[in-house]
Amino acid sequence: MEMDLSHKNHDFASYKEYIYGSAEVVGLMCLCVFVEGDKKMYELLKASALALGSAFQKVNFLRDLQHDSINLGRTYFPEINSGRFDDTTKQIIEEDISKDFQMAYKGIMSLPKSCKLGVYVAYVYYFKLFNKIKKVKSTEVMRSRIRIPNSQKIYLLTKSYFEHSLMPSPGTYKN
Repeated sequence: MEMDLSHKNHDFASYKEYIYGSAEVVGLMCLCVFVEGDKKMYELLKASALALGSAFQKVNFLRDLQHDSINLGRTYFPEINSGRFDDTTKQIIEEDISKDFQMAYKGIMSLPKSCKLGVYVAYVYYFKLFNKIKKVKSTEVMRSRIRIPNSQKIYLLTKSYFEHSLMPSPGTYKN
């Protein structure tokens, strides 16, 4: 990530550019493969793919906030450029991430069955991590790296598999 060489604190423009270049484009590339060239389906699911990449990146930023700010002197979230990260700021960031997850879920439900399970498992894992981060105070986020234990990851994979088998057929997405 070239921006990491020069940006220590991001404003809203550089934050959005970073997320697009580091995560949202990955969602778009995957979507292109998943829909196997179906341009109509690609356009229909594009916003959801962008949102999923964005949600994943923002959760990573929150999870790594302590390390990035203390060890690297880097702040990705423009809301904390003043150096202040409190519960109110954390909640503002979480509300933004929640919107991304909601938009992403809509698109996941319309993905072809052949790729839906893999995307859904990643979604479930990151959503679980996000919810775990939401449950702790801002001081805890700055004190330690929140993570999902390996045993719980196996449970999430198994649960996702069974939920996936009960999901509706693709093509039910309404924009």
